[in-house]
Amino acid sequence: MTLTLTNVTKTVAGETHLADISTELHPGGFYILLGPTLAGKTSLMRLMAGLDRPSDGRIEMDGQDVTKTPVRKRNVAMVYQQFINYPSFTVYDNIASPLRRSGVPADQVDQKVREAAETLKMSHLLDRLPGELSGGQQQRTALARAMVKDSDLLLLDEPLVNLDYKLREELRVELREIFARRSAIVVYATTEPEEALIMGGNTLVLDQGRVLQQGPTTEVFRHPASMQVGRSFSDPPMNYALGEVQQDGNGNREAVLAGGIRLPLQDHLSKLRPGRYYFGARASHLYVQRNRNDDLSFKASVTLSEISGSETFIHVDFGEDQDWVCQEEGVHSFELGQQIDVFVNPRDVYAFDTDGWLVASPEREKTRQAAQ
Repeated sequence: MTLTLTNVTKTVAGETHLADISTELHPGGFYILLGPTLAGKTSLMRLMAGLDRPSDGRIEMDGQDVTKTPVRKRNVAMVYQQFINYPSFTVYDNIASPLRRSGVPADQVDQKVREAAETLKMSHLLDRLPGELSGGQQQRTALARAMVKDSDLLLLDEPLVNLDYKLREELRVELREIFARRSAIVVYATTEPEEALIMGGNTLVLDQGRVLQQGPTTEVFRHPASMQVGRSFSDPPMNYALGEVQQDGNGNREAVLAGGIRLPLQDHLSKLRPGRYYFGARASHLYVQRNRNDDLSFKASVTLSEISGSETFIHVDFGEDQDWVCQEEGVHSFELGQQIDVFVNPRDVYAFDTDGWLVASPEREKTRQAAQ
């Protein structure tokens, strides 16, 4: 089943929740809706499921208009971030409930329930009640109940957000392997860029009800079409600084960034014409010690140092209200106000025009060089 959305818009009480969204989802495909809270991810899923109707536009399944077809007449399953299980039913009965409502013979119900439980490694839990389960086990129950339906469309609305980090890591890997063996369209919503990269597939980046960019997940990450996509698909958001490409009387050019940083124009930046641009660098491409001989350095003042697991996020100020974040592996200690050297390699710097659109991508240049 191919799901096609054409110019879909949703307004509620005069407020636009979704605006002019067009996309096509194919059987066996894994699609990620990536965006912050209130970006429109859940609203879009509800339209796909038939729980809501669009204010304008068209939704088709295999070419058939289903815009006004309610959810009960569609072969759809949906899993929410909250655990929704029947508290008085055993795990077995929770998983079996949609099959029994559909009139599936008892022997087939038993087979499907046990297959789903085996896939999600919860066969030993089938006789327990939801109240006797951990959060991860309850979410596995909800996932199994959705999976047994063999739906054409499976919608997962931030299904792992309420689980602890270790469980999330385990389920991410397991779910990706499970979905790869299914012919259904799987749509997975998340606010986390890292989760999108781990899950793979194709990504639609949403913000304020609009699709900013869509395509293979790694391609969208490597080549953000705009500054907004760079912010949304980076955690922390991509750092930006306004700069100007200048040319001397001998035709030599360089970019002078806010804070007085002078950026050589080499490789993918070499074709930039004189004028103003926004230059961007991901936090993971900023360092507090030199990594390569051609790294560019600048002086900065530490405004905040955050240790998160095995990484340290160093917030720095380098003048003219320029605040950037560096992401360093390992645990590092810095004092507030400490003056440090920050390093960035010109080969890792993106360039966007003053309207915010990508004009030079380091990853595109690396891909081109690798192909030669």
